[in-house]
Amino acid sequence: MNKPLSAHDSLQDAIASVSESLNVRMGQLLSAPESNSNTVISMSSKVEATADVNHVRGVELILDAMRYSTLSGGKRLRPFLTVCSAGLFGVAWESAVEAASAIEFIHTYSLIHDDLPAMDNDDLRRGKPTCHKAFGEAAAILAGDGLLTYAFQVLASSRVHADPAVRCELISNLAVASGCWGMVGGQMMDLEAENKQLSLEEIIRLQRLKTGELFAVSCEAGAILGKAPGMMRKLLRAYAHDMGLAFQITDDLLDVEGTRTETGKSVRKDKIAGKATLVSVMGVERAREHAKILTKQAISHLDVFDKKADNLRALAEFVISRKV
Repeated sequence: MNKPLSAHDSLQDAIASVSESLNVRMGQLLSAPESNSNTVISMSSKVEATADVNHVRGVELILDAMRYSTLSGGKRLRPFLTVCSAGLFGVAWESAVEAASAIEFIHTYSLIHDDLPAMDNDDLRRGKPTCHKAFGEAAAILAGDGLLTYAFQVLASSRVHADPAVRCELISNLAVASGCWGMVGGQMMDLEAENKQLSLEEIIRLQRLKTGELFAVSCEAGAILGKAPGMMRKLLRAYAHDMGLAFQITDDLLDVEGTRTETGKSVRKDKIAGKATLVSVMGVERAREHAKILTKQAISHLDVFDKKADNLRALAEFVISRKV
């Protein structure tokens, strides 16, 4: 369904609408270059295949692994944030979906690498074998690398926005949020924190970097596309940070209380790895209550947007009630 979201759509219908358009576009972007003119990838020269090298697969194998992980479902919350926030400022649906595709590539790369034996060593993701289980470690590492770099190639395209300054700002902000001052730095903190006692403030900082920064840039991306004023951007970032921390607390609760069948991934991982979480420090019930407080706080940041932000309000409520 290739149309702007309506304030009358239910949250599930709205997420389904974004996911449908997103999957179509990501499928186009990840198709073989010579088979789809819609792809951003270009190959200025082609190496002639011979009978001796036809059995060697490089680009095709990596694209298979990238497609496997990217198109295997998922909640699509980060792209949904981008499309919803873009809708607040009248951004064209196609531009929002293009930017959202790049953000989902970054998120998927992080999941592929997070599942590797050197990191969280998981064998299940979204109810399927993880990328390194399906394709091998080397291919999984390269698939993650491919998605990370391809995301910025997508954002550099005029399909995202006609103004190169807007594209540059998106690239810069996403690089910061996903790099060593954001997601990567938070992931390193998470690994270093195993079997160590962390304060509540340290855990919040870890989660803000590991999870919150990508949520924040996903939400701000729509405002950047719409050339929104600074105050609007700050409000959307504040919403996303509070909602993102509530999301992470819920994730940690699911790790404690959920099942492998329900979540589609391994559970009890944090306890086994000796990781400090807000749930382990605060306790289950106090952490659950804190997630509710964060959700109310997140929603309060959206008052200025009136009913246009109803899908974002519903999303904040959804993240603390989900079972996956």
